[in-house]
Amino acid sequence: MKRFWKIFATIAVLGLVLVGCGNSSSSSQKRTTVKIGVVGADNRVLQSVAKKVKKQGINIKIVQFSDYNQPNTALKDHDIDLNLFQHQYFLNNWNKTHHGDLVSIGQTIIAPLAIYSKKITKISQIKQGDTIALPNDPTNEGRALQLLQAAGLIKLNTKVALPTTRDVTDNKLNLKLKAVDAAQTASSLPDVAASVINSGVAQDAKLNPKKAVYTEKVNKQSQPWINVFVANKKDKNNKTYQKIVKAFRTKDTANLIEKLYHGSEVPAWTQKF
Repeated sequence: MKRFWKIFATIAVLGLVLVGCGNSSSSSQKRTTVKIGVVGADNRVLQSVAKKVKKQGINIKIVQFSDYNQPNTALKDHDIDLNLFQHQYFLNNWNKTHHGDLVSIGQTIIAPLAIYSKKITKISQIKQGDTIALPNDPTNEGRALQLLQAAGLIKLNTKVALPTTRDVTDNKLNLKLKAVDAAQTASSLPDVAASVINSGVAQDAKLNPKKAVYTEKVNKQSQPWINVFVANKKDKNNKTYQKIVKAFRTKDTANLIEKLYHGSEVPAWTQKF
């Protein structure tokens, strides 16, 4: 009789182990991995969001790209699920140029452009014939030119919404405007008087935003430059993706952004335009 109960107890324990294994497998199958494409190495905010959504069964896998030309193509080809690197204006222009149907599913931050230099400390020190580097993609080039105008260095055709160097109407200092790949704007600093640099590129180059020669103001004109989560059109209402957006747009994320970047990135959802 004792032998019978020993056998019964052994079978019961094995049964519990198998059930436990089954539950573990079932639980892991419920987890969802979302690949998010980014440009730049500083992903501290997104990593913080990843920790929050992991509790909801969502694993975020960050996929890094080296320049702005790659993440939208990767998204269109379904190599990634979302991307987070561009503002709305860039997205609109990319869709138009590439016949794409990528869509914004949530605003994140505004990252003001800034003029940096290793040779001067203020705008008034830029002199006749100096070279200024700026990003060469259509939207950021236009934005950089508008920043140079705001700084008083050039004037632009007021009838053009997104200017190019051909739309410069006044260049009293005969500045040489050198358009380079956005990723190269920081590395070009030793060769130019100043360079207009995107926030992410500046961060990767470890440039101090407090030492920027001139920084773009954040106001109602900044709205086209708000960065966005981007998905394929068919995934616009994907509940998992919306959970990620919601986890990003929280007070604690806003506090983290302010703590890390001191104004070089600004949480868009806290601004009143």
